[in-house]
Parts: sequence; structure tokens; C-alpha cells
Amino acid sequence: MTSRERILAALRYESTDKIPFSMGFGVNEFARKQLAEYLGCTMKRVEEMLFDISDLRWVAPRYIGPSYRVPGQETEQPDIWGVRRKAMFNGYDVYHEISDYPLAGLGETISLEDHEFPSPDWFDYSFLKEDIKKANSGGEYAIAMGNAIIFETSWYMVGLENMFTLLITEPDLIYQLFEKVANYFMGYFERALAAVDGGIDIIFTGDDIGQQHGLLMSLPMWEKMLKPHHAKLNKMLHEAGVKIMYHSDGAVMDAMDGLVDMGIDILEAIQFDAKGMDPVLMKTRWGDKISFHGGVSVQSTLPFGSVEDVRREVQERISVMGKNGGYIIAPSHAIQGGTPPQNILAFLEEAGRPLRV
Repeated sequence: MTSRERILAALRYESTDKIPFSMGFGVNEFARKQLAEYLGCTMKRVEEMLFDISDLRWVAPRYIGPSYRVPGQETEQPDIWGVRRKAMFNGYDVYHEISDYPLAGLGETISLEDHEFPSPDWFDYSFLKEDIKKANSGGEYAIAMGNAIIFETSWYMVGLENMFTLLITEPDLIYQLFEKVANYFMGYFERALAAVDGGIDIIFTGDDIGQQHGLLMSLPMWEKMLKPHHAKLNKMLHEAGVKIMYHSDGAVMDAMDGLVDMGIDILEAIQFDAKGMDPVLMKTRWGDKISFHGGVSVQSTLPFGSVEDVRREVQERISVMGKNGGYIIAPSHAIQGGTPPQNILAFLEEAGRPLRV
């Protein structure tokens, strides 16, 4: 089977020649360096190999919007939402943590009308067809595009603590903010999908609604405030003929019925280290309604388990989550710096994608 055939067959709950595979959020830089040293090859070669083994390929339009570079603040250039980030070193890799929330005073000193929201017209979609052709140059792959996050984009602008306060004190205002963000993503994907004429298979959406021990907000609040915007977006995407991969970290079992009802096709990440995230229960109760992507732990097994632990977990994921199709095996998030190279190689080998230097 081609990679595209393999992915699409799995999403139809059909048998495949081997388990569909994705690198998900990939391997962080320090872990790639460790892997290159272990294999005795260059970083470039490691990156080429990791790219080659995935059944998914990603495309994105070109940004042509206004420049937001501020003199004297080149290291903290804002994104299209006006959010600034600062590089922070965690002992292995550099992450970019938010340093400025442009809507921090929302409802008090700032209104939604005071803020310049991005336009879908700030992107050039004319390159997408050619980029899809390039992505398929070595075969036929499932083509994905992202990344529609509504709640997270909103709290990046407002601040997380402020967001949870405003959800209670100013729910109408936050609903309007979610609506503005959702409408932007709808316009963005409408333009992209019109430009490619069926060349994209999967649209990546998401919002982290779970933490280690449960949902970030009450289920009724999620149902009322956030779910309707994703449902509207999903309806538009389904009408355009694409599958929807929805990402959330954390313990999301309480929201599973709502996620299915919301119209997702694939639940991404599946962080089984979080409380109550039972792979057998998840597959049994919802495996005939949605598919799954991820599940190999970057939180415990890959960084701290033995090679045997890694192999055992991969086998269990394939046997449970992959039963009767509906599963793309992948890490549960980005593989972190400090993860033993031997464990990464064991994961790839057991998933049927060994690296060949």
C-alpha cells in the first residue's frame, strides 16, 4: 500500500499492510543530536530518515502579511495574533514561552475592537498545489495541514489565569473572542482547500482541554463555550471532504462523547499517562466512531523506560488501538531531549519503521 492508501484505509477501519505511522510532533533538537551521535551520522541525515518514515506529509501556505518586527526586540517578534514569546532553555532544548499577552486587559482596559486580528488574506495559497506535488515526489502520502486551535490561541492573547477568570465573569465576551478566532480559521482553511482541489486529506485542529488529572474546565462549560465553535469549523471541513485530526493532551475521557459529537475523525496525542486514560476502554467505547493517533508515551516510557519497556508498549498499542483499524501509531507528543537513542530506535523498529543509516 502507499502511505496515503494505508492512512485512509485505517481511517475507514479496514486492514492495512502494516500499521500506519506518523512522527507526530517529531523529535526535539537535542534528542536528534543524541540520535545522530549514537548512529554516527549527521543531524541532516537523521532528519531525512525521520521525515522519510512517516506516512503523513504536511503543507502550509506562505505568509505574506504585514511585518511585525519591532526595532530593538528582534528576539521577541510577535506572531500574527500579537503574542510575543521569549526563548527559554529547559536543560536540553529551547522552548518559546509567552512573554506578552496583547489582550491581558480584556474587559477592563482593552476591548476586542482595540486589537488587530489577523486576516486569512495574509497568506498566499497558490503554492499549495506545487508543495503537495513535492511532498508526493517519493511516493503517495496522506497530506495534512494545520493548525486550528481556538481556546489556546485565545488564551495566548489573554493569559491563562485571566482566561479562566473571564470564562466565569465575562462569558459573552470570551464567546465572542472564540468566535473571532474560529472565523479566522474557517476563512484560512476555506481558501487553502479551494486552492488545492482535493489535494489535502487531513486538517489538524485542536485545543488542550485536559491536564494530568482531568479536564481544564468543567464539562458543561466546555460544551457551552468552546465546543460549538469547533463543531461549526468541523462541519465546514467535512463539507469540503477532508478528515479532521483533533489534538488534546491530558485526561479527556470525560469529554470523549462530546468530542465524537463535535465531529472529529481522529483524536490525536492520547496521553495514556494522564489519569483515567485507559486504552482498552477508549478503543472499546469509541473505536468504532473515531480513529486515534499517538499514544506512545513521551512522558514516561520513551524517556525513562528500558528498551524492553518501549517495545512492549508499542506492541500493546498496536494490538489494542490498532485492532480493526482506526489507529496511526505515533509518539504522544514531541520526543524530548534526554530520551535515550536506543529507546527511540526500539520504538521505530517495533512500529515497523527502522532507521537505515
